[in-house]
Amino acid sequence: MTIWTFGWTVALLGMGGTMLVLWLLSLLILLLKTIFPQEPRE
Repeated sequence: MTIWTFGWTVALLGMGGTMLVLWLLSLLILLLKTIFPQEPRE
């Protein structure tokens, strides 16, 4: 494995991991919104 192949592999895995974590966080936020709905203030 050349240094360029290793670099691209690490970069792509890092970007994919970041997108996966952001997607999981958005699912967690949606789940919390359904469990605890926001009540309108008067």
